[in-house]
Amino acid sequence: MRLLHLSDTHSLHRSLQNLPAADIIIHSGDVSKTGKAEEVMDFIKWFGGLDYKYRIFIAGNHDTCLDSKDAAKIQKLLPENCIYLYASGIEIEGIRFWGIPAFISYLLNVEKYMEDLEAIPRDTDILITHNPPYGILDRYGNTRYGCPFLQQKVLEIKPEYHLFGHIHDAYGSKRHGGTTFINGAILDEQYCIANSPVEINL
Repeated sequence: MRLLHLSDTHSLHRSLQNLPAADIIIHSGDVSKTGKAEEVMDFIKWFGGLDYKYRIFIAGNHDTCLDSKDAAKIQKLLPENCIYLYASGIEIEGIRFWGIPAFISYLLNVEKYMEDLEAIPRDTDILITHNPPYGILDRYGNTRYGCPFLQQKVLEIKPEYHLFGHIHDAYGSKRHGGTTFINGAILDEQYCIANSPVEINL
């Protein structure tokens, strides 16, 4: 099976041309720039129309119109085989995916965030978050912006892949502790398209 991972398109999704073929395309958040509903709906229309068997996405900190919204209601707006994960998972052809967003509300309710982290199944094959774990593809300048609690959880459950974005300058991949970590941020810190989606062969 072939996956294609991207993140942080910030409403420039329609500028992406000639995307590589894959069975599943995964977007790990910040689909919009200002978080307005019309931006997210334009992304959904574009994403849902892509020629992939399955399309999976989560929300990032910019996607504020999705914050605390009922995931089941959002799922009903999506075309077939387009999946919105919100502290939830799906199994596709024997591969177990789990997605955690990066909502601003988590800053106000850290207990809820910790509960969502704790709920990640131990048998997860591919973990999708917006934030990076601490110390791994999370550096901007001299500062690391990754989450230490997420780092601890990932090192505990050891998914085969951990896909994320958020820190635009930290695009790339790294193998550590039995997991391949991939920051798939498409835009640079000036919000210009600078990177390509990452292809993954399972």
